[in-house]
Amino acid sequence: MSVLVILSPPRERLGARALGREPAPGARVPAEWSYVYSSDGRNVAASGSAATALLPRADHLVLALADDDVSWHRVDVPKAPPARMRAALLGVMEDALLDDDEALLFALGPGALPGQRGWVAVTHRPWLATLLAALDEAGPGVERVVALNQPGETARAHVYTDPADADAAPRLALAHADGACSVALSGGLARSLLPPPEVAVRWTATAAAAAAAEQWLGASVALQSEAERALEAAAAGANLRQFELAPRHRGARALAEAGKRFLSPPWRAARWGLAAIVAVHVVGLNAYAWKLRHAVELKREAMVALLKSSYPGVHAVLDAPLQMRSETERARAAAGKPGPGDLEALLAAAAGAWPDGSAPVVSLRFEPGRLTLAAPGWADAQLAQFRSRLRGAGYGAESANGALVVTPAGVAA
Repeated sequence: MSVLVILSPPRERLGARALGREPAPGARVPAEWSYVYSSDGRNVAASGSAATALLPRADHLVLALADDDVSWHRVDVPKAPPARMRAALLGVMEDALLDDDEALLFALGPGALPGQRGWVAVTHRPWLATLLAALDEAGPGVERVVALNQPGETARAHVYTDPADADAAPRLALAHADGACSVALSGGLARSLLPPPEVAVRWTATAAAAAAAEQWLGASVALQSEAERALEAAAAGANLRQFELAPRHRGARALAEAGKRFLSPPWRAARWGLAAIVAVHVVGLNAYAWKLRHAVELKREAMVALLKSSYPGVHAVLDAPLQMRSETERARAAAGKPGPGDLEALLAAAAGAWPDGSAPVVSLRFEPGRLTLAAPGWADAQLAQFRSRLRGAGYGAESANGALVVTPAGVAA
């Protein structure tokens, strides 16, 4: 995943006024930002400076604060909910702060947990808020804010010079388990802040400050450019964008952030697992669907074979019920057997159901599947008895204009 680290410009301080560089009211947004771009998050691919709209596009955007713009304090982190943590930290650190509380931003350092002793980072909130607003409006937004220097178990010392001022004296950025600071390399203060000799220190320096660092230390130091140092801080530094400056994602940005996290290297195993599950389901569903289609096709072929074997006259199955009924009628007629709609069957059914004590039939008329009997003067009880007996034999009867119409069951009178 590509990473773009933007180096924050140094914050204007009272010293600038003393030198005649009066800053404009409020924090100033630089015309060009210094940046470091990495395509894999580990190696520097490009670095330079560009206007906000011309910054390289990356999957993750990180803002790195200079050494002198963040101070670290080790305190007993209060037990407070996130919504009230800032006020609780202010109460704990009030005596150690010189600036107005509204101008300060607090952030929990690495491993700091409520109820335990840990590191708290403090920086200028309006200044940082202005920088974040300028970057958020012009692009996808800053995901993380890190400090170039933060306390840690591994002692580190980096000597550098101000790239904007070639004549500036080298400075020492020192970080170890007891704190982090940035001081001038000259003088006795820097030596007094070094950890004890038994503590191993990782010494690095920029190319411009390497000679001064080796002369001051009396030993060789490894070269590390500011771009490499910024990328290292972006990968391992604690995110200081907390509390009131925490990013608030909504809508499409929230979906984009979720997509970035899902496509990040830590989620690679989950992506492979999800792809495997989807592939197995697709293959399984297709195999099951093929099996069902094959079973249905076998049953259809068996039914067609049974119909053709039972009715040799059927050569192509178009409407199986109608063809079976037609073939059955044709076979019955060829055998000379009466069907349920023939005259003999209708007369036999009517004779067997004739009510007791009823007068004989006056006249009759036959149509295929329909026998009309003239039998006037029947009572309702006799008609009900006739219908009941016919129904048991599989026939029905209707009365209309003094005549009885007998038909096979299921055929309209």
